[in-house]
Amino acid sequence: MPLHSSPPPPKAMIPRLSSTATSASIYLDFIAELRLRGFAGEISAALADRTVLATDNSIYQLLPQAVVFPKHQDDVIRVVKLASEPRFHSIKLYPRGGGTGTNGQSLGDGLVIDLSKNMNTILEINAAERWVRVESGVVKDQLNRELAKHGLFFAPELSTSNRATIGGMINTDASGQGSCLYGKTRDHVLELATVLLDGTLWHSQPINDELLLQICEQDNTVGHVHGLIAQIYKDHSEQISTTFPKLNRCLTGYDLAHIRNNDDQFDLNAILCGSEGTLGLIIEAKLNVLPLPKYSALINIRYLSFDAALRDAPKLMALGAASIETVDSTILQLAKGDLSWQGIAGFFPEDGEPALGINLLEVLSDDEADLSAQIAHIEQGLGHKRFTVARGDAAVKRIWGMRKKSVGLLANRAGEARPIPFVEDTAVPPEHLADYIAEFRALLDAHGLFYGMFGHVDAGVLHVRPAIDMKDPNSLALVRQISDGVAALTQKYHGVLWGEHGKGLRSEYAPAFFGKLYPCIQQIKQVFDPHNQLNPGKIATPSADEALLKIDAVPTRGQYDRQIPIHIRKDYEGALHCNGNGACYNFDPDDAMCPSWKATRQRRHSPKGRASLMREWLRQLAENGVDPGKTLPASWPRRLINSLNKKGDFSAEVMEAMNGCLACKSCAGQCPVKVDIPALRSQFMHLYYGRYLRPAKDYLVASLEATLPLLAKMPRLYNALVSHPLSKKLQKQFNLVESPQLSGIDLQAALLHRGFAIASVNTPNTPNSVIIVQDAFTSFFETQLVLDVFELLKKLGFTPLLAPYKPNGKPLHVHGFLPQFARLAADNSKMLQALTLSGIPLVGIDPSMTLTYRSEYAKTLAHPPQVALLQEWLAAALAKRPVIPAHTAQSFTLLPHCSEKTNVASAYSDWDKVFTALGHTLATQAAGCCGMAGTFGHEADHRAMSEQIYAQSWGKIVAQHAEVDSNQSKLLATGYSCRCQAKLIDQATLRHPVQALLAALESAAANVGHSSHHSVT
Repeated sequence: MPLHSSPPPPKAMIPRLSSTATSASIYLDFIAELRLRGFAGEISAALADRTVLATDNSIYQLLPQAVVFPKHQDDVIRVVKLASEPRFHSIKLYPRGGGTGTNGQSLGDGLVIDLSKNMNTILEINAAERWVRVESGVVKDQLNRELAKHGLFFAPELSTSNRATIGGMINTDASGQGSCLYGKTRDHVLELATVLLDGTLWHSQPINDELLLQICEQDNTVGHVHGLIAQIYKDHSEQISTTFPKLNRCLTGYDLAHIRNNDDQFDLNAILCGSEGTLGLIIEAKLNVLPLPKYSALINIRYLSFDAALRDAPKLMALGAASIETVDSTILQLAKGDLSWQGIAGFFPEDGEPALGINLLEVLSDDEADLSAQIAHIEQGLGHKRFTVARGDAAVKRIWGMRKKSVGLLANRAGEARPIPFVEDTAVPPEHLADYIAEFRALLDAHGLFYGMFGHVDAGVLHVRPAIDMKDPNSLALVRQISDGVAALTQKYHGVLWGEHGKGLRSEYAPAFFGKLYPCIQQIKQVFDPHNQLNPGKIATPSADEALLKIDAVPTRGQYDRQIPIHIRKDYEGALHCNGNGACYNFDPDDAMCPSWKATRQRRHSPKGRASLMREWLRQLAENGVDPGKTLPASWPRRLINSLNKKGDFSAEVMEAMNGCLACKSCAGQCPVKVDIPALRSQFMHLYYGRYLRPAKDYLVASLEATLPLLAKMPRLYNALVSHPLSKKLQKQFNLVESPQLSGIDLQAALLHRGFAIASVNTPNTPNSVIIVQDAFTSFFETQLVLDVFELLKKLGFTPLLAPYKPNGKPLHVHGFLPQFARLAADNSKMLQALTLSGIPLVGIDPSMTLTYRSEYAKTLAHPPQVALLQEWLAAALAKRPVIPAHTAQSFTLLPHCSEKTNVASAYSDWDKVFTALGHTLATQAAGCCGMAGTFGHEADHRAMSEQIYAQSWGKIVAQHAEVDSNQSKLLATGYSCRCQAKLIDQATLRHPVQALLAALESAAANVGHSSHHSVT
């Protein structure tokens, strides 16, 4: 080949991707038989569902053969009973919960049993006796939200609490911050319901010797299990006592040391907790719950080095804090770039000397005076250290929020070498932690690795994530060297390698840790799982003839990703950098991320799922020798032919997932790695519709901004047409519903009539001038709002000017019309840049449209126009003036817009500043997505999901405000789409904050005039 060969010619379109990995016939036979036997849940062998469950938060990737989503316990029993039949002994079962494991605990190349989608009910809360009964798919924060109504909580804490399932916590014996006070998950398990491999549903709880003897006499799996474990304890109790270190984080799974509890009862749950699905499928649990502490505080201590923070920990432990957490300077610096930092910066002041390590001391009490006394005692013990104190639930939660984000913050480090988990939860005696970490750091430094550290110094657990580019062919050798070194180091300091996050694919070190007791572990595995079907290769094998999986012999994500050429990775780096931490699986309906996941409970309809599909799609294109950037759209006839034969094309599976995205951009702001799925979606749709025909609806939506000025000249005709029954039927044929009506107001004429001016390049920069940038939706559908903005600004002493109307282009971008968007953005930007030459600031009204200038425009243009959100500019402008006392102070509640809330840290504090400056109060209500999201809720095939999303959060909030059917509503919303949705579903009138402020000013003026009239009279 010549040295300077020309690049390959462009291909006409992306190819059909049909030679994908199909499921093995034995698994297809298995799921077919499962359906025949009455399995009521969902079953899938689709590559999309298998792909999104091939990864977790670890470095590994194992493609399952099929996935089942049991609807109830009978479904789980059907699965295991069928698998226990001799013809299906080769079937491997991998139970899965939240999928947030860091060691591949739930990954495997067999049948994944997802217990999170359907089996997620809180079955019973007994507040008087302080226990709760839940299905295994219940999320920890979901449980604690309900328990809080009774003044109770489930104590074991972990950073993934908003998506980690109780079943997953039990199976890894999870714990985190506060474990020295509250213990691990195992310490709160009262009873478990486990489906054993013979189909038995066994309820295990601590039992006395008399009942144990009766159970041991049974000639079945249950009897054999109890008999074996009782005998092991009897024969090896002394050896068990001397083998395992006496640590807060001693054993997770097969816990021989706790077969007998403190009351000398036999407790099978000590073996099951932390067993990672290798012994049975835990489907239900009865848990101990505790009273919520009434008062809390955090003492935040800053150090000149991380080593100083670690060495100070033993002294701090003597001061009696409830828990002690530590964070190094790496995490701290990354946190300063996160949206959450604004709310906690005051607790970590920049006072001359940089903080290179911090310790967070938690103080809890049911009595405020006692809390103050504890704080005073600790402060006295601290001497002259640099520290601050955060008191109150809100402040404490904000700081803990930063600490919980530590893992995600690390992952957002720039570059291809990203911090990864594989040696991250070792535990050693706390008094040896500083020395241990010094050697740990020396090991990493010897390899020249970047890393961050944080963790639970009171428990001797520190999370360490070295940064390695797993796409590098030498990466696995490095993982091996460091893992072996850390394992040896941990044994040297009498610690454990798995202090918190389970063993999973790191189980190869288990024989060395269990020592002479490892054959006992194998015996336990054998009696539960004689054919090695349950999560095989992890923790233990049923015989010496079968091996545990090796850390460097399991496929990794990096091995697949390196098949994608480097320049293509850069074009789609968001998909490649998703590390699977699962922040997008947030259960909270009152949090913006991710609405499509919350509505469907399908992993492929989450940001992580879509990123996984994009990675696999790009890999398959590379496998076919296709560079997506070099393709060209096919001709219309070719696309028509292709559209008649989509079935079997993996691209169609990816499109199904992308089509469910609302493009709300919550992931772009809330994902710790900032994976922007709407951007990836647009890139994909641009290429996908080069092969297949677009829906006609896309062209209608894409042309809307350009055609609105013409349509606005005949508003009555347009409104009559879109509201006519026949027209509605026709719109539905185009997949459109609930089309909004034009306001009928000519904005430019109305403003000129009121004495306002249109901005031009010749407009002089007079004091207090501001240019309002139009968007299609407020200018033509909510024209009165634009007029109200002008009136309010005028009353506040500003001179608002109207920018000439040009399409913004967001609908084009959302639907993947990327070349058209680029041309339009350049044209609009040219006009806006010309207006800024005068120095007058540009301000937008609708959040979604305005943020397009700093997101999509910024990625498309070298010099995008700077357009501020209305509240950003107004808060800054009003800050230069004295507070204007309101005639009658009013209180309002603001419902947030997804894009605004998750992508602009100051979005709502700025509105609060504006209202405060004008003498009113504003509270921002925690809320999820409204479900409209631009055109999403106007599409017929999405309307049901749109309404479902609205009902999960907004519907409940709107229902609590009785006055929303009037123009006097105290419930406000900044988003045009949000106000439309509330009007459509609840006939609720939600005002924009500007309209509330204008009404308050006009009311005050009217009252002053009325008072003056009476005084004259």
